[in-house]
Amino acid sequence: MGQLLSIFFNTLAPVFSLVLIGYIAGPRLGIEARSPSRMAYYILVPPFIYNIFKDAEIEPGLALRMSLYILAVTLVTVAAALVIALAIRRTAPPMTAAYVLLAVFGNVGNFGLPIIEFGMGKEALVAASLYFIVILSLGFIVGVMAANWYRGGGLQAVWKAFTTPAILALPPALIVNYFDLTTPLFIDRAVTLMSGALIPVMLITLGVQLAAMGRVRISLDGALAGSVRLVIGPLAAIALAAPFGITGVERGAGILQAGMPAAVLTTLIAMEHDLLPDFVTTTVLFATLFSSVTLTLVLALI
Repeated sequence: MGQLLSIFFNTLAPVFSLVLIGYIAGPRLGIEARSPSRMAYYILVPPFIYNIFKDAEIEPGLALRMSLYILAVTLVTVAAALVIALAIRRTAPPMTAAYVLLAVFGNVGNFGLPIIEFGMGKEALVAASLYFIVILSLGFIVGVMAANWYRGGGLQAVWKAFTTPAILALPPALIVNYFDLTTPLFIDRAVTLMSGALIPVMLITLGVQLAAMGRVRISLDGALAGSVRLVIGPLAAIALAAPFGITGVERGAGILQAGMPAAVLTTLIAMEHDLLPDFVTTTVLFATLFSSVTLTLVLALI
């Protein structure tokens, strides 16, 4: 219990405090969420992605198995979200796309990494970071495709997904990583500064969005869409660990990352592509709050 309280106060409380700052400051300072969300999406996300990929290190064979494992777990979670949406007759394309976006894109960075470090120790951070990279990449590709598919058709959706700022940052990062290149110091420092700004900007923007919406009400759709990752994700990760030969800290980190709530980045994607941004935002808030219960149970299991 003491360890879980430590996770809450040292990890969750700072996150919620930034959201609260945005919620209070937004209307008082006349801040509109559109501007900071675009800044984060186009300016801050690419250096954040670059910083993660350029330094990732893990044994190639194990990395491949882990990548395939977390991809399978995430796709099972997305499939479950689609089944639930269809089962309750949410067949309108925007709502179905929102279910997919919320299921595929977990908050595996600012939530996942510190929670796994607190719960499993520093030795689990390498595995957690690899899962973070894979889920983040898949989240951007599938999430942006889902946000655009019902408007522009297949090819346009694929094109928009692969030309999103986060994906465009991958090739140079992979080249630097593979050839063990040294980034010029002035570029490295600038990238580090910008990547460090992403999470606080996202969280404050979330608070500004919530304040602009007025009274927040969680609908049945919000509760269901927000719960898919929290419940189905860890169950899928537990079931698929053995078939992929994932054990030890890699298994524990994978289960935890699969159970993280929908990422704050989903609100940026929803706003940028006009995909039910109010619904996505309130669902992210619900999932984040509810995760304090589900992640406690997952930690107890592993």
